Amino acid sequence: MLKSSGAMSAATFISRILGMVREMVYARFMGDSWVAGAFMLAFTIPNLFRRLLGEGALTAAFIPIFKDKEKNAGEKEMWRAANAVISGLVLASAVIVLLVLAGLTLTLKFGYFEKDTLLMLELLRVMFPYMLLVCLAAVFMAMLNARGHFFIPALGATLLNIVMIGAVFWLAPQFGEKLEVQIFALAIGVLIAGLAQAGFQLPTLWKEGYRFQWVSPFQNETVRAVVTRMIPGTVGVAAFQINVLVTQGIAFALDPTINASFGYAIRLMELPQGMFGIALATFLLPTLSGLAAEKKYDEFSGTLDKGMQHLLFVNLPASILLVLLAEPIVRLLFERGEFGPDSTQRATLALAFLAPGLVAYSMVNILARAFFALGDTKTPMKVSVFCLVMNLLLTVAFVFPMQQAGLGLANTISSWINVWLLHRALKKKLNALDLAEFHRSAGPTALAAFIACAAAYGVWWLWNARLGHTTNWLRIGEVFVPLLTSIVVYWTVALPMKIASAHEMIDLIRRKKKTGPVA
Repeated sequence: MLKSSGAMSAATFISRILGMVREMVYARFMGDSWVAGAFMLAFTIPNLFRRLLGEGALTAAFIPIFKDKEKNAGEKEMWRAANAVISGLVLASAVIVLLVLAGLTLTLKFGYFEKDTLLMLELLRVMFPYMLLVCLAAVFMAMLNARGHFFIPALGATLLNIVMIGAVFWLAPQFGEKLEVQIFALAIGVLIAGLAQAGFQLPTLWKEGYRFQWVSPFQNETVRAVVTRMIPGTVGVAAFQINVLVTQGIAFALDPTINASFGYAIRLMELPQGMFGIALATFLLPTLSGLAAEKKYDEFSGTLDKGMQHLLFVNLPASILLVLLAEPIVRLLFERGEFGPDSTQRATLALAFLAPGLVAYSMVNILARAFFALGDTKTPMKVSVFCLVMNLLLTVAFVFPMQQAGLGLANTISSWINVWLLHRALKKKLNALDLAEFHRSAGPTALAAFIACAAAYGVWWLWNARLGHTTNWLRIGEVFVPLLTSIVVYWTVALPMKIASAHEMIDLIRRKKKTGPVA
């Protein structure tokens, strides 16, 4: 688990670091202006469909069937099932794209909108075909994950960041001088990135023996089974993204700059979430699906328990540090160009209230995949519908008085309730489920994390009081000296406390030093 998740984490680390560079370029280019708010909301919509049809409900429903075909029907039937699903995805996505583009064209032609809404709709019309391309990329990635490839597929997201950085520096200046015109260069960059992400997966799939052939999805038993499972899971697995879309829509209507500030906070929170939480969840789905297919429920429970321990050990201190060091992190990464000190304060406020939900967001991904591996997509759907309604009500209650902070607080509360409800439902469903080790390790892990983060906060306070942050080097030190302090203190405290995840990670590093890197 640690090897596969570590490989994905390494690839995701590269992607997330480039993603953070991309966000830094965005901040310098457009700040948290109304143009930035329009672009972020427009890009969120095709991304939501990607989660719904691509790496979300479709892949969650398809991977267990793909693994079952591999084990019980052979590779020929496995690839045929994959082609049937891909054929259905292309057909469904093409229809959705055409309908949405037609609707947007008619809306823009006959409607009257304020300049921010008008720009958002025009950008959405350019970017929406990205949904089809990135859905294909997500399914290709899921197939490779099911075949044991994690590192190379995870690098696909890196291409998006490279293309978007290039779009700001080289394409945008070709569009004119005004920001509201230059922003269309980024929309075109999104489409180019979608093509690159899909094409990047094909050579590795080809080596695995995959060859695309059109297989009619109509009356196909695999497609029928996938659709049956994915309909309720569509809401379940995409809960966070739907939350983001709804809350950003409300914020955009109130003030587009709120939406932009919240977008930067989300990117900062997604860095630790993607580096380990999503990587771990991606590994667990095919693994748990294989165990469920073989009815090895004790191993299923043990694997899930271990995954939850590792997740808490890595993401809990990250969550606390994001709260305590929110301002210096935002200032170091974003405060330049169009992103001034006032923008820093707005993004800091959003991050400080969003980051306490980091562990919850990651746990929802893992627990939802446990249900999908068992062939149950209805339970996560019911839980998510409840949490989505709650999130919407909390957003309406908090966003007007608290603005950016209200969006973060609503997401954090609803995500923790989501975790509690999913855990409770899974325990009822699976009699063999025993997360005893996770519960035993939670207390010591939390204590170690709080000690480490308290030390980091003390170092930051002294740095800020004695040295300040007037130069770039001082800003770098203001973030990384407390961060390195927290890492040293965390491991110094965790190892004597005999926290299992700490010792297993150390053992893995020692084995790699003896045997060399794992391919």
